[in-house]
Amino acid sequence: MQLAELNVGYALYPLDDPRMAGFMDNLDKINTLAERSTGFVWRMQSEGGNATDIAVPGDEKLISNMSVWTDPVSLGNYVFNTVHGQFYEKRPEWFETMGKMHFVMWWVLDGHQPTLDEAMDRLAHLQANGSTEHAFGWDHIDQSLFRRCSHAAE
Repeated sequence: MQLAELNVGYALYPLDDPRMAGFMDNLDKINTLAERSTGFVWRMQSEGGNATDIAVPGDEKLISNMSVWTDPVSLGNYVFNTVHGQFYEKRPEWFETMGKMHFVMWWVLDGHQPTLDEAMDRLAHLQANGSTEHAFGWDHIDQSLFRRCSHAAE
């Protein structure tokens, strides 16, 4: 089994607005970093190389990012212990604060590339039911694994 993740958000400004430049100008760098990270398997992308122009079914203003990793430690190391973490901390400069869960993880069979519809169904399940085996957040991950993520860069 491998770990799929979806993260969604609403941009505060149009993507071509100069106030979004800090985010948009670094997408290739952050995506390349993900692809070179230990445990990376796959990421959703359009012909343009990122996912910002892939419409979310039912909400075309929502921006999505989806990827598959070998395990939660690898994903956690990438998210929190690389330069990605600096961009993660700056998200309030570029994205609305979401009033509900906007990040979900779930297990997929090796080699499976989830669809955006599938991912949005998992997110809806998490929002309605909280973390379960079907769809979960970081709170569902064994905390001893998560502690290893946060200390891996030391």
